[in-house]
Amino acid sequence: MDQTTRPDTGFIIRAVEPAEYAVLGEITARAYLDDGLLDFGADDPYLERLRDVAGRAAGAEVLVAVDAGEGGGVLGGVAYVVAGSAWAEVAGDGEAEFRMLAVASAARGRGVGDALVRECVARARAEGYVRVRLSTQKAMLGAHRIYERLGFVRTPERDWSPVPGLSLLTYSLEI
Repeated sequence: MDQTTRPDTGFIIRAVEPAEYAVLGEITARAYLDDGLLDFGADDPYLERLRDVAGRAAGAEVLVAVDAGEGGGVLGGVAYVVAGSAWAEVAGDGEAEFRMLAVASAARGRGVGDALVRECVARARAEGYVRVRLSTQKAMLGAHRIYERLGFVRTPERDWSPVPGLSLLTYSLEI
């Protein structure tokens, strides 16, 4: 995937590089921890999966937003997946989805999450998919605002629970 330069925002979106796996893994883990989204806090077994960017990159396209200035620090990232891939959870035939959208706390408010979602939608559209789906936790209100602003609608009939005690909401965007 080519990089997408966003001169109006001061960051670039592109495929993650192996040297950035640990940084993005920590950003993703911190986002979930700091926002209180893990039942067992720092002992939650899901943290290992959140930190495993190498594993995601082996089966999905992992995108990062990096600062366009000198140093190009990682600001956030997302995994873009298509139906049938090992990382797909809710995408069906003709659909793409994204997972583990996370933005570093210091980069929030700059439009990073919005831009990463838009990039996933653009990618799905360019590849001929008809819909983009996602799962989200009830407490992820900031993310819900991004999704709804971009035209995603709730699909309660597709809500699901990956593990006992965790109910996920779903959203969908027709493209």
